[in-house]
Amino acid sequence: MAILERFSDIIKANINVVLDKMEDPAKMIDQYLNDMMEDMAEVKRSTAGVIAEEKRTKRLVEENEAAVAKYETFARKAVESGNEGDARTFITKKQELENVGAGLMTAYAAAHENALKMRQMHDKLASDIEQLKARRSMIKAKVDVAKTQEKMNEVGSAMAKSEGAANAFNRMEEKASRMLDEANAMAELNMEPIDDAKALEEKYASQGTASVDDELAKIKEELGK
Repeated sequence: MAILERFSDIIKANINVVLDKMEDPAKMIDQYLNDMMEDMAEVKRSTAGVIAEEKRTKRLVEENEAAVAKYETFARKAVESGNEGDARTFITKKQELENVGAGLMTAYAAAHENALKMRQMHDKLASDIEQLKARRSMIKAKVDVAKTQEKMNEVGSAMAKSEGAANAFNRMEEKASRMLDEANAMAELNMEPIDDAKALEEKYASQGTASVDDELAKIKEELGK
């Protein structure tokens, strides 16, 4: 039956696999549930039709069996009454009904098998829907926690970058201080060394030189002025 082929994937469906493939379960869970409910309504209608067909063929089989039994009873009564011709007529009718009954039994067996399969798909989908309903809140809660964790990871990553930048500035500051210290040291090394003897010479030279007033007084004394 086409309906069985159409819904054959439902009975094989694994709800866990479907959920795993969802990019954002929190957003898709309601849509998926709605889709399943629509499938459920269609499966329910189809299942009802198949079950009705099963009941119809079963009723035809039972009616045929009752007719076969009736004409067998009539044939026996005709034989008991000595009416062999009537008995032959009833037996012929009985055999015709038995041939029809064989076809009805085949149809009923197929309808019964189809009804079983449709019931299985119906029950499987109903179970998946109930399972999804029960897990919907848990799934959404997990997604919320996951999103919060992602935000925390982003903040942590930003803090790590900030700390890295601060460390880089510290290294640059240390390098600048080291360069300044080296430059100052080089400046000191480039200065002329202090000559201690020359410094003393200037000191004593200034002490041995007479002032202008002293020298003028000495000249006046020599001239008798």
